[in-house]
Amino acid sequence: MSVEILDGSTVRSFVEDEGAFNSSVDGRFAALDADHDDLLTYADMAGELMSLRVLEKHFGVDDAVVAPDELAGLYRSLFARFDRDGSGKVDMHEFRAEMKEVMLAVANGLGFLPVQMVVEEGGFLKVAVDRELGQLAKAA
Repeated sequence: MSVEILDGSTVRSFVEDEGAFNSSVDGRFAALDADHDDLLTYADMAGELMSLRVLEKHFGVDDAVVAPDELAGLYRSLFARFDRDGSGKVDMHEFRAEMKEVMLAVANGLGFLPVQMVVEEGGFLKVAVDRELGQLAKAA
């Protein structure tokens, strides 16, 4: 983990750079594809989805007042967002398309004012920040 300064344009620029974005997304897809069949099942993605901690309220723990089956349903509905054709599996194109939407939503949420945040090493936000810093270094 590292503390970085970024804004919506950092993320948006990363998403718009198809080469950099697709390379990063493809790497994450490959890491999740345990059986190397170029398809992700719910089991392949479950850990990644749960790491999002969508109901997090206190120090990295999902809100305990939600019933476990309700929480599981929530994560299944997130998987369904990736599984656009309803096949029960996510291919590379579906994964890229949903990750693009997710990252653009993050960019919109960040807005135009810089914020300081903790980002995960190797995560999409860290890659976006490193990409921007590399471009600034080249320009200098």
